Amino acid sequence: MGVPQIEGKMEGWLYLIRFNRFGLQYSRKRYFILEDNCLNSFKSVPTSGGEEPVRRAIIDSCIRVTDNGRESHHRRVFFIFTLYNTSNHNDQLKLGASSSEEAAKWIRSLQDVALNPVKNLVSSSKRKWQPFRLSVSKRTARKNFMDGTYVTHIHVDAMRSDVIAPSPWKIFGCQNGLRLFKEAKDRDRGGMSWDDNPAIMAVGVVDGTSEAIFRTIMSVGPLRSEWDFSFYRGNVVEHLDGHTDIIHIKLYSHWLPWGMKRRDLLLRRYWRREDDGTYVILYHSVVHRKCPPQPGYVRACLKSGGFVISPLNQGKESVVKHMLAIDWKFWKLYLRKASARSITIRMLGRVAALRDLFRAKAGKFSFEFLSGELTRDIGLPLSEKEEIKKEVDLQRIEEEMESEVENPLSGSSSLGGLNDAVDEFFDVPEPLDDDPENGWGLNMSPEMHYMETYPPKLSSAANFVKIFHDLAVQKKGYMDLQEMAWQENVSCSYGATLAKDSSYSMPCSWATADPSSFLIRGDTYLEDHQKIKAKSTLMQMVAADWIRSYKREDDLGGRPGGIVQKYAAQGGPEFFFIINLQVPGATQYNLALYYMMTSPLEETPLLERFVNGDDAFRNSRFKLIPYISKGSWIVKQSVGKKAGLVGQALEVHYFRGKNYLELDIDVGSSTVARGVVSLVLGYLNNLVIEMAFLIQGNTPEELPEFLLGTCRLNHLDASKSVSTDSITC
Repeated sequence: MGVPQIEGKMEGWLYLIRFNRFGLQYSRKRYFILEDNCLNSFKSVPTSGGEEPVRRAIIDSCIRVTDNGRESHHRRVFFIFTLYNTSNHNDQLKLGASSSEEAAKWIRSLQDVALNPVKNLVSSSKRKWQPFRLSVSKRTARKNFMDGTYVTHIHVDAMRSDVIAPSPWKIFGCQNGLRLFKEAKDRDRGGMSWDDNPAIMAVGVVDGTSEAIFRTIMSVGPLRSEWDFSFYRGNVVEHLDGHTDIIHIKLYSHWLPWGMKRRDLLLRRYWRREDDGTYVILYHSVVHRKCPPQPGYVRACLKSGGFVISPLNQGKESVVKHMLAIDWKFWKLYLRKASARSITIRMLGRVAALRDLFRAKAGKFSFEFLSGELTRDIGLPLSEKEEIKKEVDLQRIEEEMESEVENPLSGSSSLGGLNDAVDEFFDVPEPLDDDPENGWGLNMSPEMHYMETYPPKLSSAANFVKIFHDLAVQKKGYMDLQEMAWQENVSCSYGATLAKDSSYSMPCSWATADPSSFLIRGDTYLEDHQKIKAKSTLMQMVAADWIRSYKREDDLGGRPGGIVQKYAAQGGPEFFFIINLQVPGATQYNLALYYMMTSPLEETPLLERFVNGDDAFRNSRFKLIPYISKGSWIVKQSVGKKAGLVGQALEVHYFRGKNYLELDIDVGSSTVARGVVSLVLGYLNNLVIEMAFLIQGNTPEELPEFLLGTCRLNHLDASKSVSTDSITC
């Protein structure tokens, strides 16, 4: 199911993911064409340019596209993305692609159109919002999509990092065509000493596309036994969201040292796809009430691990990096260090087995659906099994009844109106959909299945994540092995809740980071796509907040008694740029960074345009460069070192005051971001986090770029966050 792309146009088959009257999800296959600023839906491939679409949506700056990851619907796995109206979250469209690569192409194209609407499409900030409408009868006038006003914001840089940092890995050998590395600690300058449970990485080249390798690694069914010699049996314990699940893996014992008891692993698995086609799969051990320690097995602890699969040679080959840091739980202390290292190295040999599998298959794979990944029949009460069976039977009966009903199409509808009754039961025949050899799958626990059969109550992203957090953490469905305590803090004012320490020695403190560590677009970037080292920052970081609350905390710059309002009362020239990172959950965390400048905004035209512009422009320009300078491999991989447009991936609320602009960034508004944050919070005390902020330059007049500011956060501690009840105003 390819996605043809020509200049100014994209088309291909997608699946509408919808709810019927009983609240059960189902999918319908439709042919979509994205041209100009219109997304058109057809029941079959249009044979002529004049054929009317079934539905049409206008894509403008009010539309946001989110990546929801993998979801399973009726023994088929889809890669889901959702279009929704930022002014009305009830107006949304949920679509699924058959592969992650297709979903990524559609997401990028839709984001381009939303961030760069055509010239005669009125900006959302200058008109009253009209619903994301889909016309069934009248074709709107075509607009020239490539009339010079459309400037793509997406360019996949050859350099995958926007941070200059030394490699933490030291090579120590080669084995079976793989290069072997160990993580060098600060105290281990020569790279010769070994920890009890060292972080070791194997790197090899596999003759396959990154997506095919990703699918192979993600499977915990019979296909895995073709390359993973350590694998005995596996299942998905719980599906948390489209990018995160809990899996249980039982290992064979024949490859372990003689007399060593069998091991198993209970892992939280998170994945994402980068714009350049790189896949990142991360694992770490968790505990889960549904999967206690198994009789006859010793549960090993995977402290950090995963795969990074990067395309090579125009995507025909891939570099596969496989990293593991495991505590194998030896009871004999004198065996621990040497045996652990030997077993870990042997397990990393799976990369060579994966390479040989792809060489033997020559790219010809048939991925299973749910074979070997079923979890509903593993230790479930009979009542739960019957409940699931009733739900499936209910859907079948309902579809048979509804298929006989015909309702007239309305003249126009909102995005949700795309799911009209007649369209609901007309579908393109798919004789291959039931063939178990043409897909691969993901299963969910009964509880998660039950939750997904009813439409979720649409609310703010923060409320949704709060509910998610309550279910996943507070009710102990699972929890990370790293947990944090809470304690009250002393009273202080906004802007003074996190201490400054330029020596980098005080835990839970902030400082500025070295600007030269970050790469920005140079004068000639539009011609050669080369980035240069930043030399300085436009603004000075003057304060930071690390607070917690039980509700969303917006517009910190407008709080009486805070640093911003104190300067405003003095009437000076100081202007503040505030970045408020909001982490939703049962407890809401806010990390607010305050930057100040004394020169007039007019002296920096791009910044003035950003400060006084509309939200659509701001969303298309504000960038963040993240960097974990000290921390575990799993966290470094989850965060990455690549600049990203924040407004493209997350909801950002802007507050313009007399002497400030505040960006309130809801990191819970994205499934991908939620997975990253949950990993980071688990290791927070051991991390040094560096960030740089800038406004993207898209024209020669806006280049070279400049950093607004940088920050360095040293070993933040959730227990030392300040409650808003303790802050004086």
